[in-house]
Amino acid sequence: MMELPKTPTFRLDGRRALVAGASSGIGLASATALAEAGAAVTLAARRETELGEAVATMKARGWHAQAQTLDIADVEHTEAFVASAEPFDIMVNSAGLARHGPALETTPDDFDAAMGVNLRGAYFLTRSVAKRLIAAGKPGSLINISSQMGHVGGIDRAVYCAGKFAVEGFTKAMALEWGQAGIRVNTLCPTFIRTPLTEQTFDNPDRVAWIAAKIKLGRTGMVEDIMGGVLYLASDASALVTGTALMVDGGWTAD
Repeated sequence: MMELPKTPTFRLDGRRALVAGASSGIGLASATALAEAGAAVTLAARRETELGEAVATMKARGWHAQAQTLDIADVEHTEAFVASAEPFDIMVNSAGLARHGPALETTPDDFDAAMGVNLRGAYFLTRSVAKRLIAAGKPGSLINISSQMGHVGGIDRAVYCAGKFAVEGFTKAMALEWGQAGIRVNTLCPTFIRTPLTEQTFDNPDRVAWIAAKIKLGRTGMVEDIMGGVLYLASDASALVTGTALMVDGGWTAD
């Protein structure tokens, strides 16, 4: 009989995962996907109450989950936490901050607040997790939730685009540096997903019309649309994938 190739597993049993921004939206969906696949997930975010509710729900399903209050904009605290924990085999960074508006109206405070989370926080969180893995001699998969806006421009999104384009850049550079250590670094780039963070956009009829015209599949995204991509990048199914962006954008960037 012919020996057929074996599909790599999407299971994550025995692996530790850290999900930042896990109290709601894409982060919570990512944590759910990883926990359901068998990972022991640390849900990290600023909102302690929401984290506790999410962890309790996961544990009731028999999954492995714990909460960690964390603001990735506080780089010193974030690095101290990661350094003190057992190495995380998987990282998903979904923490984000939106300060949308016309470029001519951008204030330095808007710029610094957005970059403090979306770029500076993301950079040092990713570095911290990788540093801990390298010290332990372990491979890993590090995933930053970027955006289609890390590849195209967007109305009222100059600051947001600047941060996400930069995330795409450091992802590629880190992937090159850490590849020999078996550490993969990728981004996942959603289109507009209905979450609390995007309510302001969906309340604007002009923006909704713009979105509808750009998404080729004819609908906006749901958090469930992200979960398969996160699981793919976290698992052995993507063992040869690093330094790249997985587009989950309904065809927005295909033009």
